[in-house]
Amino acid sequence: MTDAPTILPPGARFHHIGVACRDLVRELDGLRGLGYEPSGPQFSDPRQGVLGVFLEGPGPRLELLAPSGESRVLEPWLSGNAKMYHLAYEVPQLRAALGAVSAAGARLVSRPVPAVAFDEREICFVMLRSIFLVELIQDARSS
Repeated sequence: MTDAPTILPPGARFHHIGVACRDLVRELDGLRGLGYEPSGPQFSDPRQGVLGVFLEGPGPRLELLAPSGESRVLEPWLSGNAKMYHLAYEVPQLRAALGAVSAAGARLVSRPVPAVAFDEREICFVMLRSIFLVELIQDARSS
């Protein structure tokens, strides 16, 4: 182990684990056995090309995401049978956080855009050098 400094800015807070699936209802049925239930209504985000729902349970908050229509945004994970899609963090200043993670070697995957799931607060995705996808969410307390 190394003592590498965190690339997340001060004030960043864990928000959820993104879970890729093909069918929200089927995936939710499987997770109910672990004590998970929807914590809000299902949403559709045409900008992202996904349908989604947040789940709360005995572990971390989950965001189930399924492709919407002909969207292929989740296909790299689904075709490889990967369920865990990303880790998400709320950050006080999205653009400052994006600058910090980019300076640490992360690559911008999707530029900041408003997201339905977060009441149109901006989000973006970055790929860490370890090939791990991270979602940054503009914190509601700072917007």
